[in-house]
Amino acid sequence: MTTQLEPSPTKIVCVGKNYADHARELGGEPPAQPLIFLKPPSSLIAGGETIRIPPAAGRVDFEGEVTFQVGKRASHVREEEALDYLSAVLPLNDVTCRDMQNLDGQWTRAKGFDTFCPVGAPVALDGIDIQALRVETRVNGELRQDGRFSDVVFGIETLVSYISRIMTLEAGDLIATGTPSGIGPLVPWDEVEVTIPGVGSVKNPVRAGSGEPWGIESLGS
Repeated sequence: MTTQLEPSPTKIVCVGKNYADHARELGGEPPAQPLIFLKPPSSLIAGGETIRIPPAAGRVDFEGEVTFQVGKRASHVREEEALDYLSAVLPLNDVTCRDMQNLDGQWTRAKGFDTFCPVGAPVALDGIDIQALRVETRVNGELRQDGRFSDVVFGIETLVSYISRIMTLEAGDLIATGTPSGIGPLVPWDEVEVTIPGVGSVKNPVRAGSGEPWGIESLGS
């Protein structure tokens, strides 16, 4: 892993179903409160590094997201002060094994595989109009997602306040704010790129992972 994140994040906090159109394409409605989950830092890779599809995976999807980096320790932050605790914005691909997500009911395995969190270089928030941000995802050059950050159900101020009342956010931690509609599968030899226009992008090749398919029955053998 060779990311450009300094300091290194202790955690990656993600927000599920934070665009109404994406919640509906998954067959539901947006939640009444932010739906948060974690991706492990071991899933991080930089642009140019390879996303590896595990042998156990069925459908593996891209999810382009506007993501913010925490600049200083944050605990029990008020919404009106939330932006003071953020230092940068960056593109992130919340790669997801959709079959495992649906099977497990919780999302740690589906989203936690090594290489399942490509990130771009962070760009300082100074002078950036957060509400004007957009996220685009392209697969093999074809536009698949194009979402306006202003369409999120819960804005970044609400998310910082909400998350920091549950867990202390440390400098370097990431908050991935959810993906718009248009998710779709990745297969070996694809190339996927997540872009925040005016900020930057992260592009990664996709390959099959090594090893044999496994299931829970094989773990004790």
